[in-house]
Amino acid sequence: MARRRPQTWAAAVLAAVLVVVVVTTAAAAVGKRLLVDMTLVPDAASTGAVCLDGSPPAYHLHRGSGAGAHGWLLQFEGGGWCNSARSCAERAGTRRGSTSLMNKLEVFSGVLSNDSAMNPDFYNWNRVKLRYCDGGSFAGDSEFTNGSSVIHMRGQRIWDAIITDLCQKGLDKAKKVLLSGCSAGGLATFFHCDNLQERLGGATTVKCMSDAGFFLDVDDISGNNTIRPFFSSLVALQGAEKNLNKDCLNSTLDPYQCYFPQYTLPNIKTPYFILNSAYDVYQFHHIFVPPSDDPRGQWSRCNADPSTCSISQIATLQGLRSAMLTALKPFEGEPKVGMFVNSCFAHCQSELQDTWFAPNSPTLQNETIAELVGDWYFERDAAQAIDCAYPCDSSCHNIIPFNQVHTCYNQGH
Repeated sequence: MARRRPQTWAAAVLAAVLVVVVVTTAAAAVGKRLLVDMTLVPDAASTGAVCLDGSPPAYHLHRGSGAGAHGWLLQFEGGGWCNSARSCAERAGTRRGSTSLMNKLEVFSGVLSNDSAMNPDFYNWNRVKLRYCDGGSFAGDSEFTNGSSVIHMRGQRIWDAIITDLCQKGLDKAKKVLLSGCSAGGLATFFHCDNLQERLGGATTVKCMSDAGFFLDVDDISGNNTIRPFFSSLVALQGAEKNLNKDCLNSTLDPYQCYFPQYTLPNIKTPYFILNSAYDVYQFHHIFVPPSDDPRGQWSRCNADPSTCSISQIATLQGLRSAMLTALKPFEGEPKVGMFVNSCFAHCQSELQDTWFAPNSPTLQNETIAELVGDWYFERDAAQAIDCAYPCDSSCHNIIPFNQVHTCYNQGH
């Protein structure tokens, strides 16, 4: 596996702090934004497939054409999790828990673009964005009463209902499928990858990609592990254990471990692509250096702008990268596993046009994310690339949105 050689410190310049700005390949592309209507799943409530607040599940579908008419790309939306009755009840009253409160139009860019100049391998496929409203990465199946209302944690049923509906629209006749997702949606791919292959049968080539979804079972800088109890309580509250990988459950002591990709991926049979930053800013801010470890705000400047991190802070952050590479080590050289693991401070890179495929996109081995993913999916070339340590990569877009710095698990990406 090729690894990028170190370049210069000057490469590490922050690209955005307050918001993520989607920069397209040309100014003219702004006027060509593809807006796709929401589709509510009919009769989903009859099977209990509802959002936290009881509203129906939804997706956005843009039809493929020509040679891509029998290709399907399914993209799970991300949006954090809820792991307690209080956080799930609060989430139910937001766009993260109700399709009634969501935008009815979604911009399709990056891997969802219909422009061959922006998405060369998948532009003419049927492209679907699955809206996220269950708070459990589409894995839960439970409910509880909150006063006079019921909070529904039915992610598994939502997944089943959406796939059933899409099969009636041609998914059952697909020849090629890519199941992908960002953040909590990237995590969802690990729970449903093999299931999708089983449902569609051997005549369909199914492969899966997780973008910023490889959440690590890792200690924080104080030596505590905050993500482990968080996922443990989530699995228990949402009734997710029965929907996790059975081979993983049989090989681990605690069910929550199978919510972590590093324990589940060895048991997945379907080909996989891991797209992740080794310094994923969500994991940096909430798992590796959580607010509880920084009561005096000594990391606040570094959190918002990696170019301001001290030498000792950079050295500490190398521990996050080391944990990521250690977890991925067993899959190096594995033909069915592709990787694009760069050293950019970012979170989710497949739906942003400037990070997916553009003249100034991040590259590894002189290939953009889109090109390496295409090489892996269509088996054109070797498709594992791991970057050198920060701050060597001059192609990085270090994108740290303001709300990502200041949000917590149940509200984050």
